Amino acid sequence: MTDARTLNTGRLTLRPVSWRDMEDMVRLKADGGAFGQMLGGVCTRQQAEKEMADDIAFWACHRVGIFTIHEQGRFVGMTGIHDRPDGRGFGLRFALYPWASGRGIAREAANAALSFTHNAGIRRVIAVAKESNLASRSILKGIGMQECERFMREGQTMLVYESKRQP
Repeated sequence: MTDARTLNTGRLTLRPVSWRDMEDMVRLKADGGAFGQMLGGVCTRQQAEKEMADDIAFWACHRVGIFTIHEQGRFVGMTGIHDRPDGRGFGLRFALYPWASGRGIAREAANAALSFTHNAGIRRVIAVAKESNLASRSILKGIGMQECERFMREGQTMLVYESKRQP
């Protein structure tokens, strides 16, 4: 049975995260190459389990959330929307294994997740990237997000991007 929230792009399948994805998400979130740049950094299993519970609850509450990304049936990463812990609002995030990077997967998946979120009625979505993270910044610009703010975090300049859709 396919979940109605499953998204298919030209080459990817995005599925709402669920407990069946726990082992894949634990491995991804423990990988420094995949999660080292994310807010909070790499995660322990306990942290990944708590985030999974939060992500599933977020889907239930908001009808949007985190997706797993699969290419030809193989788990390659995650993308989607979460409620940023810094209070900035609904944030787009994406992370891929390093071996899956460099082929446009993150852009394709993040674009699909962002479109899904706007189509679900969420008018404003943000994303935050380190100024030095040129790959993430390129993806955010490539899916139409605009830089709207800068702030400092732990000595790093952080850039806030936003995507707005009219009602």
